[in-house]
Amino acid sequence: MSAFSVNRRRILSLWLPRLPTDRIKRALSRGGGAPDSGRPWAVVVRQNNALQISALNDAAAAIGLAVGLPLANARAICPDIRVFDADETADTKTLGDIADWCDRFTPLVALDPPHGLFLDISGCAHLFGGEQTMLHAVCEALGRQGFIVNAAIAATPACARTLTRARRGCVVTNGGEAAAVSGLPVFALGADDAITHGLRRAGLKTIGDVAARAPHEIAARFGAQFTSLLQQALGQRDAPISPRRPAPDYLMEKRFAEPVATDGVIAAALADLSQMLVAAMERHGKGARQLEASFFRTDGVVRRLGVEAGQPVTRTATIGRLFRERLDALADPLDPGFGFDLIRLSASHVETVVQEQRDLDAHAQNNDEVSMLIDRIAARIGGRRVVIHLPQDTHIPERAVLTASAQRHLDDAARAVWPARVEEEPPLRPLRLFDPPEEIEVMAMFPDGPPAQFKWRKSQHRVMRVEGPERIAMEWWMEPDASSFRSEPSSKSARTRDYFRVEDKEGLRFWLYRQGIYRREVRQFRWFMHGLFA
Repeated sequence: MSAFSVNRRRILSLWLPRLPTDRIKRALSRGGGAPDSGRPWAVVVRQNNALQISALNDAAAAIGLAVGLPLANARAICPDIRVFDADETADTKTLGDIADWCDRFTPLVALDPPHGLFLDISGCAHLFGGEQTMLHAVCEALGRQGFIVNAAIAATPACARTLTRARRGCVVTNGGEAAAVSGLPVFALGADDAITHGLRRAGLKTIGDVAARAPHEIAARFGAQFTSLLQQALGQRDAPISPRRPAPDYLMEKRFAEPVATDGVIAAALADLSQMLVAAMERHGKGARQLEASFFRTDGVVRRLGVEAGQPVTRTATIGRLFRERLDALADPLDPGFGFDLIRLSASHVETVVQEQRDLDAHAQNNDEVSMLIDRIAARIGGRRVVIHLPQDTHIPERAVLTASAQRHLDDAARAVWPARVEEEPPLRPLRLFDPPEEIEVMAMFPDGPPAQFKWRKSQHRVMRVEGPERIAMEWWMEPDASSFRSEPSSKSARTRDYFRVEDKEGLRFWLYRQGIYRREVRQFRWFMHGLFA
């Protein structure tokens, strides 16, 4: 065993060679119209202005049909072949659903397009009786769901993937990668067709034949990328996989010998998992900001529910309350189907908990109560809908307030300093701003007179009182054309505004502005309604 192979990862590669046809067969079976398994049928896609076979079933392969064969040739061989149109979107979704199901074995699941998956099972195979037992369990379960699957386990993704193309159910120990793949045909590497044909023309029919050549010879003829792929398949190099979902910081799960479907058992399982999760985080002084509960049904469907917290959660009761709020607010209730055989609770984002003396601090207690209220509302309607407003250091009206998540920025809101309002004076800014400002028709003394009358939303308003102008110059240095600022800015948003607070004869108060400076920025004024005073 080489030094490089010590303490390496263990990768389970899954390959579903009949994924498109298996998906169609499952869909037809649910509708009661499954095709005869003995009848040849294929999935076709249009390429080069002709229909070609992209997938087929075993019966079609048995009579000599192959992927890439034109449909016209296939009909000449088998006139009664059944044909379906390809649907890459549905195939991708099906592969994603299978990846979600595989999450019950390990949270590190990566896609291997178009019809494969990688599972990083390092350190977890013993939970399922060992690697060989785990491999058979995965294949048998997917087979019961109607999928043809081949699997292999090795130390590198490329080695495991290569084995799935030519051997069935192979488990390679660390250091045995080269011996396991040497006798396989070169097409199993999954390289481009041009490279595979080039290798065959050169008399290199097996991976061992290619490996016997010097690496610089292979790189000079077929490129560095193929050389790297070859070395990975031989176990001489490694490459990372990209899991679909990041691994959580803490994870607790509970498996059931018999599927559970009652609300009481599910709630009790969540409570037990919450207690274990809090105990694990407490040992490291952590609290959870993001939590996710995953429910794995026996038919392969996975349902995930996530909640967030404004402050690190360190209590079991708080976790239970948040998930109760989330479950009660579901538009689509949690359907157990034939039951859940696995329930998982994970903390995907944790923070260090700072111990504080809070019992006598009324302000801290109020913040805690506000934070819990925000968390409960967010669990019901979604965290993105619960927002707060933070002041910004700018004089531009529409940029003076930033909308932010209440859960993530509650502390910032407590520290925010808003401009002080002068007592017994009307507000300088309206409570309501229009985004974008609405253009209006105004009668005013040209060029600098205040508005005397304006038309807004088909209604005429006669101005009785007016205050202004308040000139606000835009932040022209932040505009895209700031480097070529000219006497007349090309960007309308960079033009100066003259604001007026006006009151009409009905007592309604408005905030208007005149855009641009005459002769310097504009040749003709435009007026806009920007806000309403209460």
